[in-house]
Amino acid sequence: MQIEEIKEFSKGLKSQFYFNYDLKKLNWFNIGGKTKIYFKAESLIDLASFLKKFGNKFKIFVLGAGSNTLITDKIFDGVVIKLSKNFSNVSVLPNGIIVAGSACADKKLSEYALENEIGGFEFLSCIPGTVGGGLRMNAGCFNREFKDILISIQAINREGNVTTIPADRVIFDYRNNDLAEDLIFLSASFKGLKKSKDKIKKEIEGLKKTKDKSQPSRIKTSGSTFKNPIGQTNKKVWELIKESVPLNTRFGDAAISDKHYNFFVNKNNATFDDMNKLIEFVMKSVEKKTGVKLEKEIKILE
Repeated sequence: MQIEEIKEFSKGLKSQFYFNYDLKKLNWFNIGGKTKIYFKAESLIDLASFLKKFGNKFKIFVLGAGSNTLITDKIFDGVVIKLSKNFSNVSVLPNGIIVAGSACADKKLSEYALENEIGGFEFLSCIPGTVGGGLRMNAGCFNREFKDILISIQAINREGNVTTIPADRVIFDYRNNDLAEDLIFLSASFKGLKKSKDKIKKEIEGLKKTKDKSQPSRIKTSGSTFKNPIGQTNKKVWELIKESVPLNTRFGDAAISDKHYNFFVNKNNATFDDMNKLIEFVMKSVEKKTGVKLEKEIKILE
């Protein structure tokens, strides 16, 4: 009945609703089945209207770039929301504050800051996700995180109400924050510092070289699988995996990257179960060998 309600609701909207929609090609692992409902939101008005009517009737998962997501092979019994390119606009205010939509790619935000001679955004050139995903997990690399440049977040809740949250009201932690899980991020304001294009460009090139030497690219992977276990050990998670797990361990086509041991790879046609088994096996092996309990960095939709 609810699907029929949504079909009726969608009439006259610019936003698109798809049913039994395949998610496999919408994530970097290239793994996953279908979702009962896929909602590609074209405007805030449509998104707010949908949430007011259906926000508390379904399980909801917001999908960004799919660079940090493992998706079940079963049918997801809920709504996957994808914000369209209309949520990816970037602009700069006279005082040097950059406002970026949550669907904006981190790399695009970094390039925009470069063009406007605003430093502090260089690290974003190495994060393969969107602003929304970066906010959700306080993404970062090279000793910089989203919290370091954030001023405020604009978000919408399940009742369709829009709110602005100043950064100083959010408790940020390593790859985490205390923001409510049911918030959908719309945009954010960021502050950098005045810096010449040449200096910014040079720093970005240096970061990219360092990343390319240590991390795999152009393969079916989802980036860092686990968070570094801060507080439990001085070792990085890749070191713990290296000493705890045979690096040729495979479950079906799910394997450990030989370039970076915290990157897991879909070698060909890995299933959700293959990758999940590899993740669980590594977690158990590391804890058994080192006593360290690993925490997943990737988001799992099941």
